[in-house]
Amino acid sequence: MNRLLCSTAASLCLLASSANSAEVVRHPLLGGSKFPIARAVEVPAGATIFFHSGTTPAPADPKARAGTAAYWGDTRTQALSTFAKIKESLDQLGLGFGDVVAMTVYLVGDPAKGGRMDFDGFMAAYSQFFGTAEQPNLPARSTVQVAGLVQPGMMVEVEVHLVKRGK
Repeated sequence: MNRLLCSTAASLCLLASSANSAEVVRHPLLGGSKFPIARAVEVPAGATIFFHSGTTPAPADPKARAGTAAYWGDTRTQALSTFAKIKESLDQLGLGFGDVVAMTVYLVGDPAKGGRMDFDGFMAAYSQFFGTAEQPNLPARSTVQVAGLVQPGMMVEVEVHLVKRGK
């Protein structure tokens, strides 16, 4: 994991130091794909880069037995909660979802789906925040299935990197 973070940080630093453009440039996927992620994002020199820690959901029903599906909710519910927590943090930092340039999504396999990650459930939540008329900026993104997260029953963690232009 540390190697991945170091590699990502180094890549973003190289992008920031070598960009000639005055604005963040988001390159669309090849072939005219409308899938709501960017193929690549260019970060201009002089921009401030934020590495936001991974965020996990709040319990959907704190009165339910801890670690159960009732306690956490399904992938869509957990993703909506995670994005709400990220939004709260970004608001406090003076940032928004439009400033997100890269995202790594960690999904645990859903027992109700035979142990496979619920990608569609995640996308149902993600699509409410990215690629909308109100917020069209798309991040470069990776989504991976992991064996587990910090708490039993938790199925979603999202890490974002953001860019804020200097004034």
